[in-house]
Amino acid sequence: MTENEKKQDDLILQLLSEKSVMKQDVYSNTIAVFGLLKEILKERADHLSSSINKVDKRVNIFYKDASLQSMQLKVAGDMLEFLMHSNVFEFDRSHPMFKSGYVRNNEMNSYCGIINVYNFLADSYKYQRLNDVGYLIARIFINREKRFFMETRTQLGVKYASFSAEAITREQLTDIVNELIIYAVSFDLFTPPFDAVRQVTVYEMQEKSSSAALRTGKRLGYVSGEGNSGFDDSLNL
Repeated sequence: MTENEKKQDDLILQLLSEKSVMKQDVYSNTIAVFGLLKEILKERADHLSSSINKVDKRVNIFYKDASLQSMQLKVAGDMLEFLMHSNVFEFDRSHPMFKSGYVRNNEMNSYCGIINVYNFLADSYKYQRLNDVGYLIARIFINREKRFFMETRTQLGVKYASFSAEAITREQLTDIVNELIIYAVSFDLFTPPFDAVRQVTVYEMQEKSSSAALRTGKRLGYVSGEGNSGFDDSLNL
């Protein structure tokens, strides 16, 4: 082995022992948090279902495992979809986190796993309306020390905008789940302007009586084809 090959070999081993090991720690932490979230979602579904059945049995709430990396919480007419990404991410240097002393002291702290939370209409799943749209309402980032922060347009965006001082707790995750449920249930489906849906094709009408062809989403209402609905989706995240 030449001197240059020796230096390259040392660098590769250093990167593997430092960066790759760190990413494995991040991924393991993300899996652990996702598992804890699963327990909380099951508990909340059981509790809320039992409580609301005393008021009105037509309102149903349940938890469902969708896959190893996704799970669903149906709350009345809403479906919250939790998706864990299998990769570890770094942030652009312009991200505010790089201004924090926590990250400046050790940039390894900036690498994160991600759990995305989407809000869909429950009927989109029930009737298999594959063109329906959902909204990303939160992203939970977990690092190698199991510390976390969130990106969201709910009020949690202020509360958890920077890395937590300690590892994420069950209490914090329960708080997050509750606030996301409140946000989803409060986030209503608006009827679209008449002109936005005044045209429809024969294909759309024949395709399951247009239920699959006419795209539906909260605030958005119905969108026929690829046209602009007149609503700004980005305002609803």
